[in-house]
Amino acid sequence: MVFDAIDKRLLEYLQQDSKQTNKELSLKLDLSVTAVYERIKKLEREGFIDSYVAIVNKEKIEKDFVVFCHVKLVQHAQDYVIKFEKAVTSLNEVLECYHISGDYDYLLKVIVRDMPSFREFMVKKLTTIDHIGSTHSMFVISEVKHSTAINF
Repeated sequence: MVFDAIDKRLLEYLQQDSKQTNKELSLKLDLSVTAVYERIKKLEREGFIDSYVAIVNKEKIEKDFVVFCHVKLVQHAQDYVIKFEKAVTSLNEVLECYHISGDYDYLLKVIVRDMPSFREFMVKKLTTIDHIGSTHSMFVISEVKHSTAINF
């Protein structure tokens, strides 16, 4: 598949607003509506576009207490890693989980209502996962930049 400058611009427009019509995109790209439709289908088929989502306002649903939590396992045994990753993916409060290098093994982005909710999450959910050696949490004071768009 050829991935050209028009495809990049199309992806940039879709990242800004995926609800734009093919007609609106065709005017921006100076292409026919059919050409835009075919390019989008090609980008989806080839895996350049994973999905389309709505970004929900955290404050409106009263889940705007954001915490970044480092997790260290007691050891790096493959079994421990697999079990931890399986368990953490089932926790609704965890929006993102990254296996990282450095002093800790994982970085979690956790979203809850408030500090008591975070404590409950830690006590009743996260720390009940086997093989966690330690955690270190950092609370977001204010969100300076948040973007889901990948620049080309």
